[in-house]
Amino acid sequence: MTQLLVLDVVGLTPRLLEHMPRLRAIAERGFQAPLGTVLPAVTCSAQSTFLTGAMPSEHGIVGNGWYFRDLGEVFLWRQHNGLVGGEKIWDAARKARPGYTVANVCWWYAMGAQVDWTITPRPIYRADGRKEPDCYTYPPELHDELPQFPLFTYWGPGAGMPSSQWIVRAAQHLVRTRNPDLTLVYVPHLDYDLQRFGPSSPEAAAAAAALDAVLGPLLDDAFVRDITVVALSEYGITDVSKPVDINRMLRREGLLNVHTQDGMEYLDPWTSRAFAVADHQVAHVYVRDPGDLPAVAKLCSALPGVEAVLDDEGKASHGLDHSRAGDLVLVSDPDAWFTYYYWLDDAHAPDFARVVEIHRKPGYDPAELFFDPADPGGAKRRAVAAVARKKLGLRYVMNVVGLDEGARAVRGSHGRLPDDPLDGPVLLCSDPSGVRDEVAATEVKGLLLGLAGLSS
Repeated sequence: MTQLLVLDVVGLTPRLLEHMPRLRAIAERGFQAPLGTVLPAVTCSAQSTFLTGAMPSEHGIVGNGWYFRDLGEVFLWRQHNGLVGGEKIWDAARKARPGYTVANVCWWYAMGAQVDWTITPRPIYRADGRKEPDCYTYPPELHDELPQFPLFTYWGPGAGMPSSQWIVRAAQHLVRTRNPDLTLVYVPHLDYDLQRFGPSSPEAAAAAAALDAVLGPLLDDAFVRDITVVALSEYGITDVSKPVDINRMLRREGLLNVHTQDGMEYLDPWTSRAFAVADHQVAHVYVRDPGDLPAVAKLCSALPGVEAVLDDEGKASHGLDHSRAGDLVLVSDPDAWFTYYYWLDDAHAPDFARVVEIHRKPGYDPAELFFDPADPGGAKRRAVAAVARKKLGLRYVMNVVGLDEGARAVRGSHGRLPDDPLDGPVLLCSDPSGVRDEVAATEVKGLLLGLAGLSS
């Protein structure tokens, strides 16, 4: 049986590999192949397909979040593995070899997964509202073997290399001290500057080269231990310049409702006839009355920046026909992406709109990667003041995120199926015995089991 190290290098494409000699060396030992992805091409959906071999219509992960109809709430970035349907790779492996060991380092839906070792970001939420960096581990004693997780470099205006470097070193620690049969490692660094500046920017090339160097010691450990390395990506990030305000359109048409507290407007999904959960270049539109579907579909198709409106037939053709999906699913133009914004006047935006708050916003917000472009100096001063209050043990608000200005600053996005293989996901493998001309996302599970010497 062969040990495996599987690196999920977010945003990795054939174009970026030009700047990554250590990763290219994996393919030089073995092979490189285009990797098909799923719609939506986002983290949670793609990872769930890799690990189950199933499409979203079966495993149920229709995006990074969705409208929980039974709760009447929009939630993104849930963490419990019980949300993922289908047989996971570790269950299939243990059928073939009882006692097969698995480590999950920051792949999503880590909580409650039936693996032997888990490391995943998990902030401390203090009773007074403060949020402090930390991680969750299983077994619990693993926690104190690791340094503090640098949460504020994992996402937000400060997102950068320290979080990926921490993750790589945590994976090294597990490889050296636990020696798992399968080690899954999520490496996020390319997500940041590619969304901030676009994949064609000098910053993107620099980010790729820097990450390649950080991965070097882990790759060295794998090669010394004769561990087969697989590096893959969930999606490629492409250049964008156009935010699309789907919810604002629905509100102007009288379909989306809000409720107001202390002058702030909140999405009211319970009474809205239609609203969208925006997720990068895909948006799930939930329509309360089926009789409204034709009219809503017509409105959405006429909105500039929308390339496709998928109905039941369209969702089925993409393996996205699951009860969690929107009644309609929108796909943006190549150079566009969907905002979650639903207010029409910034004076009535909710307070969470101006902070890094991935759980309360009813959609994805890449503007969180920037200090407010309308006032970057002021945003940084507010951040310094907030940190000072935090150190004094006082409550604080890190209100540094821009609204429309932040949205217009975004230069890279993903979620559509790629138009060019050079901008799409790629799979690298150090073992030439598994060579394939191309690999579908649904084939990754079987490929890994085959490389490990286990039947699927």
